[in-house]
Amino acid sequence: MKPLSFTAEQLRGAWEGLTSHRLRSGLTALGVIFGVAAVVGMASIGEGARREALRQIERMGASNIIIEDREQQEGEAQREALEKSPFGLRLKDAEAIRQILPDARSVTPMRIDQFDVSGGGSEARLTVVASTPAYFQLYGKSLLLGRLFDGNDETALRRVCVLGWGARRELFPLENPVGSQVLVRDVLFTVVGILDRRPTGSAELEGVELRDENLDVYIPLTVSLNQTLAPRSSSELSRIVVELASPDQLSGAANVIRRALARRHRGGEDYSVIIPEELLRQRQATQRIFNVVMGTIASISLLVGGIGIMNIMLASVLERTREIGIRRAVGATEGDITRQFLSEAVLLSVLGGLIGVAVGVGFAQGIAAYAGWETAVSFWAVVLAETVAAGVGVLFGWLPARRAAKLDPIAALRYE
Repeated sequence: MKPLSFTAEQLRGAWEGLTSHRLRSGLTALGVIFGVAAVVGMASIGEGARREALRQIERMGASNIIIEDREQQEGEAQREALEKSPFGLRLKDAEAIRQILPDARSVTPMRIDQFDVSGGGSEARLTVVASTPAYFQLYGKSLLLGRLFDGNDETALRRVCVLGWGARRELFPLENPVGSQVLVRDVLFTVVGILDRRPTGSAELEGVELRDENLDVYIPLTVSLNQTLAPRSSSELSRIVVELASPDQLSGAANVIRRALARRHRGGEDYSVIIPEELLRQRQATQRIFNVVMGTIASISLLVGGIGIMNIMLASVLERTREIGIRRAVGATEGDITRQFLSEAVLLSVLGGLIGVAVGVGFAQGIAAYAGWETAVSFWAVVLAETVAAGVGVLFGWLPARRAAKLDPIAALRYE
């Protein structure tokens, strides 16, 4: 038998066969439409989640270890924890880490608080980040105007600050603020620089706040500690970020840090050691489970659609038995009959797949608009879904097509 291939005439005949029973064909295609829409929609949600996770990990730093200050528990557990480690995360912890990890690229302590900041005749609730000059290099901050504060500013306890792009817009929307003063908790700071805009948003990942950094005000950590901007009851530091030369060093360095801090804090659990790369792997593992579950649901929908196609094609063969007999009598081969009915099944599934792709894309956009989730339609997900839809047509259309081809021409001509 010749290899199966469809000519334009056969496809035209298949189209006429489907449009002669439009309602039946449309209902049959629903299973394929929903299955393909589920594949495209779920793949879009999964791809969007993957990209968002990668961006978050990139912001945290793939080669970084984050030591996050953690509030003590309530009640008796809190009292016992405070007896073990009453000071929380401190600047001396950062110095100790720097000594035990001399090969680390940087050990950057920081304190993060929210204050009412006044300047330029305006007032706004902004995040004040007190850190060292290494902070700007650690997170790749680019300067728009002025300069960054440096080691000399730290040593001399100069009350200078750098505004994020959004903070400048809140306080000085119509003027260059470099050289102006802002008031942070009754302490005046001179603005020395403005940072360029960063495409960031607010989120939280495993207890680490990923805020909108455009709304930050940056001051030297030494000035913050000297001016006692932080509440007396809180820890000196909110976070310590250790940057390593290679992600391969993360696991070993994290173990060293945990042991050192456990000794310094006498077993008190007032901090968390977080490795962003491990969070990424955990998210990817969770995402794979999500993809498998959603793929299984979509596969069931396609299976149901395939069964519907087989059922309708078997009914079509029965209805057109006499037509098959006439075609065989005038010289049509088994291959011709097979291609005739198989082309209808494939065309029905392909058209259903195309409609399903459109529905899936619309579903993904609707999720992005109303639920606020990031979605991304993957080209390969669309190709895979459409290929599977065509495969469903071939798989479930083959049996009815072969059944039609194997009919006895004489018996078919006599069929009423």
